[in-house]
Amino acid sequence: MTNSKKISILNGRLIDPASGTDRTADLHLADGRVLAIDAPPVGFQPDLTLDARGLVVCPGLIDLSARLREPGHEQKATIASETRAAAAAGITTLCCPPDTAPIIDTPAVAQLILRTAQRHGLARVLPVGAITQGLDGRHITEMAALKQAGCPVLSQADRPIRNNQVLMRALDYAATFGLTLFLQPQDADLSEGGCAHEGRVATRLGLPGIPEAAETVAVARALALAEQTGARIHFRGLSSARGAEMLAEARRRGIPASGDCSIHQLFLTEDDVYGFNADCHVIPPLRTLADRQALRTAVAEGAIQALCSDHQPHDADAKQAPFPETAPGISALETLLPLALALVDESVLTLSAAIARLTTGPTAILGHDLGRLAPGRPADICCFDPAETWVLSPETLVSQGQNTPFLGRQLRGRVRWTLFGGRIVHERA
Repeated sequence: MTNSKKISILNGRLIDPASGTDRTADLHLADGRVLAIDAPPVGFQPDLTLDARGLVVCPGLIDLSARLREPGHEQKATIASETRAAAAAGITTLCCPPDTAPIIDTPAVAQLILRTAQRHGLARVLPVGAITQGLDGRHITEMAALKQAGCPVLSQADRPIRNNQVLMRALDYAATFGLTLFLQPQDADLSEGGCAHEGRVATRLGLPGIPEAAETVAVARALALAEQTGARIHFRGLSSARGAEMLAEARRRGIPASGDCSIHQLFLTEDDVYGFNADCHVIPPLRTLADRQALRTAVAEGAIQALCSDHQPHDADAKQAPFPETAPGISALETLLPLALALVDESVLTLSAAIARLTTGPTAILGHDLGRLAPGRPADICCFDPAETWVLSPETLVSQGQNTPFLGRQLRGRVRWTLFGGRIVHERA
């Protein structure tokens, strides 16, 4: 790891969606921040020069949902292993959902995660505080104390609040303290026991289904309560055409709501479950081709403002069981950027728009001053070769989790350097 204080990144294609920049430019860094763009300040002498000719230089990527498994599930992964994988993927900031063990429902647990991540120094980890104590869905946490302890947003992870009155109280509390609540749009009763989209594939395979209504009912409820309370809500992981449409309509009416999509939902469908492929067991489930197309359109139009990895690394045993009994989730940090670039190849997004969904979109949702390259801003930078092709394999994966349906797939776009706070935390020869 290089600890140079003064770095010049020369000849790169600088793409900064926040400022609308897309041109060849030089970037000069000092003391962990961007010092200047184009011409260096008088007398500036870099300790290190990086030639970024042929590379895209953009803000470090921001991932709204990445389970790091520590504390409590270190047999699956650790903060050290997964922030190393994040650095290899060009990700400099990631949000850790609250379903750790212990749960992030007290300032002490939030501080533990922050200190551990700071000790490794490979990426900025933002702990997501729990909305209810122990994620029990009944007793609201001290949200303001969690915010003060370093939790920018709060969530129930994948454990929805069943009680409408509890959710409304939580939204009232959040509105009072200017907090955003991340809500997984899934009705607990309609989805209970399900493991695949309720449709032709699940019926043919005899798998218990999760209907589209599980999402739309939850979206409708949350939007109604957000409108009533004025609280800011974010739908973490939309999966259906109707859910995306309801969010877009609510935003047009001025309801303070946003949404993201796990990037695998833009490439996989219920058909990928054939063969009982446990690596395609995800929650929310993979839905229809029409849903996939509608999600792509919503991302392109900005109704869905962010793409995330929804990283869930597992040990091998977690996927070795009959499909309904396997643990859901994909190890996904290292496919986030290449899959976003695949959307560019398929003319779903421009390159600048794809980078925006991984930088400025997440930043706006978090309310953080990140995701842009300008003098005085943190030097969190991703430098990647947009043309390099490579094959995802157990040998190329850095994450401790190797549970991904994209193994063996040829990907385009590979990170050359990642800088976090002006330090090189990943360098590929």
